[in-house]
Amino acid sequence: MPRSERPQSRRAALLEFAVLGLLHDGPIHGYELRKRLTTALGIFRALSYGSLYPALRHLVDSGWIHETTHAAEAGARTTGSTGSKRPRITYELTAEGKEHFQDLVAASGPDAWDDDDFDVRFAFFSRTEAQVRLRILEGRRSRLEERLANIRDAAQARRERMDSYTLALQQHGEERAEREVRWLEELIVAERRAALDPGPAAYDGTDLTHPQSTTTESTTTNNKE
Repeated sequence: MPRSERPQSRRAALLEFAVLGLLHDGPIHGYELRKRLTTALGIFRALSYGSLYPALRHLVDSGWIHETTHAAEAGARTTGSTGSKRPRITYELTAEGKEHFQDLVAASGPDAWDDDDFDVRFAFFSRTEAQVRLRILEGRRSRLEERLANIRDAAQARRERMDSYTLALQQHGEERAEREVRWLEELIVAERRAALDPGPAAYDGTDLTHPQSTTTESTTTNNKE
């Protein structure tokens, strides 16, 4: 099977990961795929077709997804002035694509701890092994604790030179980091509890919603089935 060797930005790699994850549940046509990406994952809120379709083409060329073109329905027309009918393309994960996605979700290195990467990875935690989830959560907590320490050190060194707005912004950043660290600690405790006693009860009282975003809520509510 041919493979495309084009260099990828981190955002492009995340987009392709998210597409593979969404297609894991079944075939989706391009319009619906973009809708799910923009409504469920904050990093792709402003995703354009100009970014999505090259990613889909790369996945097709790589043999990870398959596209099927359906004839336009009778009476269906584009919104353009020509009024020409547009066929609908449905995308489906291939067997190789499923294997590739499993390889991707098994990774738990430092890239998975960064802001955008973590949000996308967390959205697909239901398809991630428990040990990998725990490593990612612990890595993310470590990353946030480091950021929190840097914020506090910087504030201590420059506090006297800060105006009220800069100080408020610094305090806001510190509070956000503190909230996420607490949230991560709750998730880590729940994951460890589940390892000892598997089952939904391990997550009782644990809020899975990211404290900084409501955009991932729809994709994470069923993560711990």
